[in-house]
Amino acid sequence: MLEEPRSGRLAAWGNALFAGEVSPDEAAERIVGDDDVHRVAGLPDGEGREEPPAGLTLALGRLRTLGARGLRVALPAPGHPLGLSGPPEFNSWALEAGEAVLAAGTALGFVPETHEAGPGGDGVHPDDVHTEVVWRCLPIREAPPADVPSLAEAERELAEAMRDTTEVLNRLDVAGSGPVADAALAAYRARMEAGRRLLAPGYPARAVRVLELAQRVGALVAIAYDRGGDGREHGAAVSASEIAVRQEALRPLERTARRAQVAAYNAYAEELERGLP
Repeated sequence: MLEEPRSGRLAAWGNALFAGEVSPDEAAERIVGDDDVHRVAGLPDGEGREEPPAGLTLALGRLRTLGARGLRVALPAPGHPLGLSGPPEFNSWALEAGEAVLAAGTALGFVPETHEAGPGGDGVHPDDVHTEVVWRCLPIREAPPADVPSLAEAERELAEAMRDTTEVLNRLDVAGSGPVADAALAAYRARMEAGRRLLAPGYPARAVRVLELAQRVGALVAIAYDRGGDGREHGAAVSASEIAVRQEALRPLERTARRAQVAAYNAYAEELERGLP
């Protein structure tokens, strides 16, 4: 959760485009972010055929003509189909990617496939490697998304989860010292201080507040428990039993943070739909 999900950028700036808050070029630029190329593959042409892969501006325009009323985010994890509505095939793709975007009003969803292109071999400079993202369009079921709270619920749950978990985390020293933890905290704070923009124009202030808090909580969880190993770098819990307790304490906090992110990203789509006659 240290990085903004691509699905969040697509939904936020796509919704701003649908609402006339930004131009197609600005929306596309914001969605691409630090990547090099984004394309959309598999959009229907209205006659049962698939259109060839298209750039974001063309694809978003096409999506609007197909009747899209708003874009929603899904951030599923094993055992938690957060934001998904089916069918199983789409859920499986989204779970593998860890994220997806659902276009309300079209029964279409989008899952990102990321590829790195560039010269192979050792000693390749990072600037020579390009990230290409293809949003795979698949049919979805038009139904209420799974386990998505309202903004008010998400804000309250975040506060409660942080309060309930603090005692356990302090006892396990999960925010302990160490070069890895220090570097991660410094990087997170630097990014916050750089003034990156959360969400897109038109989102309610509460959504921005909830997303900022959810991302901060997610960052602290990632620092407290290293997903790539056993978490020993970031605290005093070193025994198997202590690591298990740490995981158990962090899991609900991480789940709550993901739910809050989805609620924040989806707030604009809900407002757009409520404004329709």
